[in-house]
Amino acid sequence: METQKNNPLHGIKLEQIITDLESHYGWEYMGHVIKIKCFTDNPSIKSSLKFLRRTPWARTKVENMYLKYLKNNK
Repeated sequence: METQKNNPLHGIKLEQIITDLESHYGWEYMGHVIKIKCFTDNPSIKSSLKFLRRTPWARTKVENMYLKYLKNNK
């Protein structure tokens, strides 16, 4: 547990990250910022989860977007 105490993403599931970002920004803005098809073409939580779990570079971008969201909304 000590190794994760400074990790703001520890314990937060990817589904929660996508849900929070979508409810705050919406799919259109998310697709504009991170140009991935699962955000721009028929977006859904399910398709986003499937893509992001298989694509580390995209997941990193979404996690970074979420960290900025957390920083700006505290």
